Amino acid sequence: MVGVPESHSGWTFITSHARVLAAIADNPNARIRDIAARCRLTERAVSRIISDLEQAGYLSHTRDGRTNTYRIEPDKVLRHPAEAGLSVASLLSLLVQDESDRARKPVAP
Repeated sequence: MVGVPESHSGWTFITSHARVLAAIADNPNARIRDIAARCRLTERAVSRIISDLEQAGYLSHTRDGRTNTYRIEPDKVLRHPAEAGLSVASLLSLLVQDESDRARKPVAP
């Protein structure tokens, strides 16, 4: 089991909401626990972010037994006025790597 991720101080380029959305885009059937580990967030934070994204219409889910399958609305426009006209799909194209690319490019520590 994955513990609570170590804390991070300072600013980052990508928000937690964007990280969670990218993790879901990479695996629409991911468990909250797996998303949290990948994004280095707590499960509670991921649950809140998923709720935010669903309430804003960026994300929906269907339940099949104990599994959630998430669906992202790729044509939904980003919220901030500085990104006016940019879609979720354009953001995700920058954040989500093809698995074959990820296997070839090791992540630097």
